[in-house]
Amino acid sequence: MNQPSKYTELQSKVMVLVDSRSNTWSYSACGVTRSELPIPAIVHKDAYKRTSEQIKVLLIGGLSGFPQDVEIAIKSLEIFSKSDADLSERIALSAIPCANPAGLAIDSGPSNGAGGTVIKGYPPIDGFYFDRENPEVRYIWRWVCYQAPDLIVEIQHGPETEWHTSDPNVQIDTKPKTSLIPTDDSLLAALATGNPSDLGTIPGVRLISSKENLENNLNELWKQVIAINPGPSQARNTLVERDIRTTYEVGEDLSKSNGRILETMIYTQSVAISGRLRLEALHPVNEGLTDEVEKLVSRFMDKSTEKLYGTEPNSADIAGVVWAEELFLITSDVRYKNLLIDTANLIKRRGPDKPHWPLNLNFAAEDFFMSAAVLGRAFKVTGSEHYLDLLLEFITTAGTQEESGLFPHNRFGPFHWGRGNGFAALGLTESLTYLPKNHPGRDIVLNMYKKLMEALKPLQEPSGMYGQLIDFSGSYHEFTSTSMIGYSMARGIRLGWIDNSYIETVLAAWIGIKERIDKEGNIVDGCTGSGVMDNQRSYLDRPANSGYDDRSGSMALWFTAEIADLNRKIQLQPKD
Repeated sequence: MNQPSKYTELQSKVMVLVDSRSNTWSYSACGVTRSELPIPAIVHKDAYKRTSEQIKVLLIGGLSGFPQDVEIAIKSLEIFSKSDADLSERIALSAIPCANPAGLAIDSGPSNGAGGTVIKGYPPIDGFYFDRENPEVRYIWRWVCYQAPDLIVEIQHGPETEWHTSDPNVQIDTKPKTSLIPTDDSLLAALATGNPSDLGTIPGVRLISSKENLENNLNELWKQVIAINPGPSQARNTLVERDIRTTYEVGEDLSKSNGRILETMIYTQSVAISGRLRLEALHPVNEGLTDEVEKLVSRFMDKSTEKLYGTEPNSADIAGVVWAEELFLITSDVRYKNLLIDTANLIKRRGPDKPHWPLNLNFAAEDFFMSAAVLGRAFKVTGSEHYLDLLLEFITTAGTQEESGLFPHNRFGPFHWGRGNGFAALGLTESLTYLPKNHPGRDIVLNMYKKLMEALKPLQEPSGMYGQLIDFSGSYHEFTSTSMIGYSMARGIRLGWIDNSYIETVLAAWIGIKERIDKEGNIVDGCTGSGVMDNQRSYLDRPANSGYDDRSGSMALWFTAEIADLNRKIQLQPKD
């Protein structure tokens, strides 16, 4: 993509800043404009360390898109980068130097060039992240809330020095005297009131300064911030509370709303049931869970596959049988085994270079999981290599893994959808789980798995999350892809397919997921269902579900169970 010259210049300045403090700062992006420009961000290495005693500060500039506002924000960061070590030790500073890069790029500030403005419109209530006029507001809001700094400093250019605060409890003793920001729809005002992103408030200070007075004003600001030490913000405290939950406590919270219905045979609900059973096997606390699940699935038993799936089943339907393996192993009831076998027998060869029926004709990434979920389990309960042959034929025929290691959505969809790569990771993981160690096809699958893990490792965001478009910095931090990738890496560590160098990646993903699960099992930003899209914008615009989402809850329960199992082998966190 050809980038406007002013945007390219902005990126260059940001990278110079990052290089000036490469030991503490890294480049990221906190969102995407309508013109698909990543919104540059500088992230402190400890920005997401919730229990750190440092004061976490986020500096924001250029909400207006005016060049002078961007320049003074950049200048503020240059001054900070040259400050003494004591200041850096006390304050962990991250930054969004230009929150409206589209406005800057085309000289349209305060407009973003798409009909919106980044200055106002907070808090965004819904529409994450499909907004034709003002997507920046949604991206910045969620990114800031989940970074959860202790204080936000907004920098603006002006001829006279002005100080404003959004929280009366965070008073900066300055001349001229600090005034209170009115309750309006500005970013600082919205973050200081209500319950932003259901986390809690974040106080803010707005400094308006000329270039001539900037250094003196900043020196005063940092002195005052250290003196008053605002302490952890409400948002940060909420995330700490979520982080300290044990694995099984997270599982209990997820189970309050997930794995309790089976409206139809579909993986989005079935995986959650499987996850609850897995957690119970690791940590028995609910003696009645097996009876509960058997009652839940009873109406699907003793029915023909045609009555269960119809004459034209899809892979998402037949993968809805995943819980049958767990129930068979727990109860020894052959009905569950037979259901699994009958479902696996629906998968039939189509012919050379074609995926098996009813899998997607263009080798969609989803079907790596859907096929492995059924065929691997059928092999386990029967010992018949017919099912492994079918599975390996699909995996080796697809030919969709790119040289980079990543997977496009399908053969003709070149974009690297986050959940698509999560599905591929999950499918390869499930395949390796069931393939015997001496099977002649195992090395092929193992090499594909390792190649994908190597590709995914450096694409993780500083928050621990993976993006909606996994290789597009600034796309939203997507819940399901992170759960699926985290699960796949965790199992690989536990079973020795990859080494312990992946532990840090898995732990970061686990924390990112934990922080996006509340006490009732609600989640944040799980991509809704998606077919193959013919352009990048359509993936960026796929709605993100928050609250109850069966697909997200299911994958989180599997990830939780795998973390619990790994924690028994390698103590990743305090014992559950």
